[in-house]
Amino acid sequence: MSKHMHLGLLMTGAGSHVGGWRMPDAQFGAENFELLRHLAVAAERGKLDFLFVADAVNTGLDAHPGMMVRLEPLTLLAALAMCTSRIGLGATVSTTYSEPYNVARAFASIDHLSHGRAAWNVVTGSSPDAAPNFGRDKHPPHSERYAMASEYLQVVKGLWDSWEDGAIVGDKASGMFADPAKLHVLNHVGPHYSVKGPLNITRPPQGYPVIMQAGASDVGKDFAAETADVVFTTQQDMGEAIAFRADLRRRCEAAGRPADAVKVLPGVTVVVGDSAQDAKKRIAQLAELVDPVAAMRVLSDRIGHDLSAYPLDEPLPDLGESSMMQGHAKVLTSAARRHGMTLRELRDFTSAGTGHRVAYGTPEMIADDFEEWFTKGAADGFVVKTCHLPAPFDEFIDRVVPILRQRGLFRAEYEGTTLRDHLGLARPPHPAARGA
Repeated sequence: MSKHMHLGLLMTGAGSHVGGWRMPDAQFGAENFELLRHLAVAAERGKLDFLFVADAVNTGLDAHPGMMVRLEPLTLLAALAMCTSRIGLGATVSTTYSEPYNVARAFASIDHLSHGRAAWNVVTGSSPDAAPNFGRDKHPPHSERYAMASEYLQVVKGLWDSWEDGAIVGDKASGMFADPAKLHVLNHVGPHYSVKGPLNITRPPQGYPVIMQAGASDVGKDFAAETADVVFTTQQDMGEAIAFRADLRRRCEAAGRPADAVKVLPGVTVVVGDSAQDAKKRIAQLAELVDPVAAMRVLSDRIGHDLSAYPLDEPLPDLGESSMMQGHAKVLTSAARRHGMTLRELRDFTSAGTGHRVAYGTPEMIADDFEEWFTKGAADGFVVKTCHLPAPFDEFIDRVVPILRQRGLFRAEYEGTTLRDHLGLARPPHPAARGA
């Protein structure tokens, strides 16, 4: 395991808590660029590895307040690239509801604009409600979505390799602008995609932008082991997290990659207080602001079944596997069974972290929590969320990160310029350089 943990910010427009936007000091709005810029600058001040913008291509009144309306994430990353200089910039784009050429071009552009800081969270899309927005009659089944995603990523990487490094020579004397020997036409024809190429932008500074994923099903973990650089997870229990990371490392080796090829980063909602009791009071204050109907909608979304008709003071019913957010569903179901939660308790628990673990207490207590998970092999780092914005995130940066730094668990300064540098990942060579 690396000496230093990796830290990222999951950036939303309203914090992670369903009712967090109602806090007296909260700012909110996923279209509020000044707020988003503030978070990006704060994350870079703390020397975090990256910020990450979650996304979906459907919405409605049942959506989380931070996701109900929002800026298109790649447009947002391009803007944030101009406000920052070192922090990585990641965003979700669905392979089910986009085209490889457009996405390859957009991420290559962001990687160039940011001088090598782009990351793509590859998702297959969990919500059937997205299908009609793209002229589809139905949402593809889970296994088909992953088959599409595997081919999609292969196509995108092939497009990023359209031009070898140094292909644009700009030789004024000879009149040669581009070396034709260093241009490669993809000519991909597969079960799901037919893409000729080449891409009309040179190879990204990182070779390939960092690939992030969050699948927790067996097919999702196999896909991650074969292709991902970073995997986001949702485990609540340290033992389960250690087992997940060990399983993923075994799958990496089976896929012909080093065991540590993928950085495993659980999501954590942090609540910083002057004491444990103070932090609990903050959580209680937030609970009073939650619309129970909205909270149940969030839980139903995470579990993949409508839970609104079930008794609140009885255990979570056995509903079977969902084809939607399998990672969140498995983790929340496990937590509910392990702790004997009623549906009401699970609803309120989910409201605080929207499915992720909640770490609360003094800055030292949160640092202790992070250190234990990191040193025991449950995580390579964490993706941090706060219940509302921006003050709680500023507290994390200014009060928790310095403690991690003092303990030698986190960097004092950026040592490189690209996101791959921050994560300790090599730049993939062009296939031509590998003799491919």
